[in-house]
Amino acid sequence: MSKTEPPIEKSSRHAKITGDFGEALVLYRLSKYRFECACVDHTGIDLIAHNPHTQEVMGISVKTRCRLPGQAEQFVRITQEHIKKMEDACQAFHCVAYLAIVVEADEIIRCFLLSLQHFQALVSRGDTTSGWKMSPRHLKLYAADPEIKTWELHTTTGRWW
Repeated sequence: MSKTEPPIEKSSRHAKITGDFGEALVLYRLSKYRFECACVDHTGIDLIAHNPHTQEVMGISVKTRCRLPGQAEQFVRITQEHIKKMEDACQAFHCVAYLAIVVEADEIIRCFLLSLQHFQALVSRGDTTSGWKMSPRHLKLYAADPEIKTWELHTTTGRWW
């Protein structure tokens, strides 16, 4: 947080707006790199994309989080119930399940795109949830993993109310 920026107080609709932003950001990035893609309003997945590199049809669930100062390392929780919904939707649409995880924290928007299968191999699974860890050590591991596509956007607030 820059010195001129006041404490963050999110609006009542911020969670919905954050989710829509994450979906649009992932859709934009895929489209920019020749993926034919579309938003879908379906339980379990948010986007469908044709990967021009692998010829896969990807069913993508986008999970977006906006972290307050001091919460950058908080993990992203993915419920087992949601994973089941992703698998069901991808089976119905004959596509491969993918997760896009978008986290805004400390003036950086980090994006991760990986198959659900790889996600499940990486994370520890609890009875009801799995967690995508955001510690510096995990960020380095993700950056070095060829099965995880990553990108970052750096933001700066110049002047604000």
